[in-house]
Amino acid sequence: VGFDELFAKQYTMIHRLETNKLRNIAKLFAHLIHSDGLPWGVFEYIMITEEETTSSSRIFIKILFQEIAEYMGLKKLRERLNDPYMMSSFEGLFPKDSAKNTRFAINFWTAIGLGGLTDGLREHLQNAPKRLLAQAPDQAAAPVDSDSD
Repeated sequence: VGFDELFAKQYTMIHRLETNKLRNIAKLFAHLIHSDGLPWGVFEYIMITEEETTSSSRIFIKILFQEIAEYMGLKKLRERLNDPYMMSSFEGLFPKDSAKNTRFAINFWTAIGLGGLTDGLREHLQNAPKRLLAQAPDQAAAPVDSDSD
């Protein structure tokens, strides 16, 4: 069993830990991740939405990322999280599937002092109405199937 599988298992059971143990586990994983002892792909297990997280998992994510940011600095962390090669692993950290989830993630990252990571989410949210308007004419021009032959 690899550490990445242990990360996934630990993350799913994080709500069972008391706060001090949760903090220690987050710090351990932060050290392993920032030093590349654990692949950054483990973040694919995390989905930052109101429905997918618990208060315990949010505390875990907060400590994990604050520690990583402290080790690497916000600039390097942002660069790593914007790596096009790894983008699919980070989609859950910065959800763009709905405005509600995007806002939740922006608020979460901002509340834990890492709002600087949300520039892409903010841009996505700001441009969402423009994308919807651009899609509307395409949908209106599409032929409508009728069964009245």
